[in-house]
Amino acid sequence: MLAVDTNVIVRYLTDDDPAQSRIARRVVDGNEIRVHDTVLLESEWVLRSLYGYRREQVHAALVAFVGLAGVSVGDTGRAAAALAWFGQGMDFADALHLAACADGDEFATFDRKLVSAARKAKVGKVQAL
Repeated sequence: MLAVDTNVIVRYLTDDDPAQSRIARRVVDGNEIRVHDTVLLESEWVLRSLYGYRREQVHAALVAFVGLAGVSVGDTGRAAAALAWFGQGMDFADALHLAACADGDEFATFDRKLVSAARKAKVGKVQAL
C-alpha cells in the first residue's frame, strides 16, 4: 500500500501541472493507495482555499477520489461519515473531528455553528461550552 500526500491528490484532481499530474495519475491508477485523514483534511483545505473550489466541487472531487478503484482511506467509516456531513453543510474539519468521536466520546466546543450543524445532522454528543 502506498500512502499519498495532498499534492498527489491535488495534481490528480486539478491537472494544474501537466507533468506532475501525469505522474500523479500513473501512481494513483497503478497502485493500491491509502489516504490518511490528515491528507484528506488538507486536500479539502487546499482545493477550497487555494484553488477556489466551492463546497459542492470539493465534496464531489473528494468523494470521487476516495471512490476510485485501488484507493482506500485510513478509517473508512470515519471518512465516509465526515464526507457525508460535509455534503450536508458541516465544515469538513469539524466533521472529521466529530467522526473521530464515533466510539462514544463527547465533543466539547465553543463553536455554536458546529453545535448547530451536529444537532441538525444528528451527530454524536456535542457539548456547547
